[in-house]
Amino acid sequence: MTGPARAHQLGVIACHACGLVSKHPPAAAQGGCRPACPRCGSALHTRRPDSLARAWALLIASLIFYLPANLLPVMYTSIIGNGSENTILSGVVEFWKSGSYGIALVIFVASVAVPCTKFLALGTLLVTTQRRCRQGMRQRARLYRLVELIGYWSMLDVLVVAFVAALVKFGALADIEPRAGILFFGMVVILTMLSAMNFDPRLIWDADES
Repeated sequence: MTGPARAHQLGVIACHACGLVSKHPPAAAQGGCRPACPRCGSALHTRRPDSLARAWALLIASLIFYLPANLLPVMYTSIIGNGSENTILSGVVEFWKSGSYGIALVIFVASVAVPCTKFLALGTLLVTTQRRCRQGMRQRARLYRLVELIGYWSMLDVLVVAFVAALVKFGALADIEPRAGILFFGMVVILTMLSAMNFDPRLIWDADES
């Protein structure tokens, strides 16, 4: 056996709920039932059931929701009686022209750069894992951790729109209200996070088994 020993080779299994590592019961002792964690009672499984199928379904759903998130207006702005509805990109342009470069940059990064990066990263992980690609496994594992890290900041754009709307409400000559596009963008964020959560990164290393 070359390289570090794997859990199934040592006959152990880790609980996804509490992290307890216990002996994997033999198939005969399971009686046709899935083994349970002796500490918390959660079902034990060496890999997340239907991990790739669930991750693919959630990723495709997020791509579908990303279209109306960009095509529909995300906010309505009214300045001195002149009102207009803005999509994500037109809102970025509007803030940039008004001199709010920081807000424009945050919205562009959170609404365009980050989601597109997550789509590409998750798609790459799913395709290479499904094909049992053996190249760059360590790099792909790092890519997955990066996607998880980005997920914590994915709602930044929604928070920016809410913050700006609340801030402008204090002005007597201006008004900002959220529109339907922001709901679709929120769904994109949730679905991409769920896709990353359902992807089992241990599947990356299964291709290296002899």
